[in-house]
Amino acid sequence: MTQALALSQILTEAGHEVTSMIIGTNKRREVPEYFKQKSNTKIHTVVSPNFFYDKGKKSINLWKTGLVNSLNIPQFLGQLRKINQIVKSERPDVIINFYDILAGMYFGIYKPKVKRICIAHQYLAEDSSFPFAEGSPLQKRCFLLTNKLTSLNTHKKIALSFRDIKPDSKTLTIAPPLLREEIFNLTPRKGDFILAYVVNPGYAYDLMEWHKQNKKIRLHCFWDNLDQKDEWSPWKNITFHHINDQKFLSFMKDCLGYVSTAGFESICEAMYLGKPVMMVPVENQYEQACNALDAVKAGAGITNHQFVLDPFLKYLSTHTTESTDFKHWMGLNKTIILEALEARAEFPTKKLTLIAKPLFSQLSSILHS
Repeated sequence: MTQALALSQILTEAGHEVTSMIIGTNKRREVPEYFKQKSNTKIHTVVSPNFFYDKGKKSINLWKTGLVNSLNIPQFLGQLRKINQIVKSERPDVIINFYDILAGMYFGIYKPKVKRICIAHQYLAEDSSFPFAEGSPLQKRCFLLTNKLTSLNTHKKIALSFRDIKPDSKTLTIAPPLLREEIFNLTPRKGDFILAYVVNPGYAYDLMEWHKQNKKIRLHCFWDNLDQKDEWSPWKNITFHHINDQKFLSFMKDCLGYVSTAGFESICEAMYLGKPVMMVPVENQYEQACNALDAVKAGAGITNHQFVLDPFLKYLSTHTTESTDFKHWMGLNKTIILEALEARAEFPTKKLTLIAKPLFSQLSSILHS
């Protein structure tokens, strides 16, 4: 969703109009308040496929994920009809999908007569530079299958990358990350605490177990566990915050280092601010294992298989912060993205629609290219 907000701002500044955003939701996660506040357009929600975790709320249960989502196919088909009604009402010239399977299915089944573009870091897997993680061949096949399902019948794929890479394929555009505008106005400083972001509660409890033996280390952690109050401190020097984008960025700019699962956006934000990172890929989420390898290759930091911070503390003692190359790469962002989106295709570009994971955002008929 942060990618969609960032792209929406870039497009608006370039004279285009975002008419609406369609966001995938489920029982576990609703539309965050910050997104509602920062989106200057209509927001639609659809029920979309979801991951399911094990009892410890850490690793993904692949079999349950496949089974439950398969049983929900009739519901998803109804959501495709809803998306089609929205597209018919808005009449966009371009639809942009941020790695959402429902959007890929919509492209493949309904074949809307508009320019269709897909944006995600995962599409970098089509380039020879992409580091595939070791592990189950089934996980790798599922990852590549998801890439295909999210980009069915698309005109162009844009792969967001930690690094400046020349693509092997003419059908793939490699672009810098899409970061929210606020990050560029921050002045980082080297604080005395480590920042952590742990979406899955199971990892938060792992972090607490480690901290019981290392209570002198100051930790600020963000999670989406509403069962606990905001700014909950089970003991001294460790505090858990509810997810709040501005508060998170404030801690990010002042932290000593950043610990997280191996998502994409927050790692990029840490790289831009020159913050060293330790990534713990979500168990059984193959794309995160690949993300971690790619980020290490780009100089972001180190990877670990659990939320035990001893290796990271050792790394921090020798790490030299340097974000110049990444900032230079980020400086090419608007040029590369706009050239890819505004390039003439089968249909003239006047309106745009964004579709993201978990967001299908729609840019309207006024893409004044």
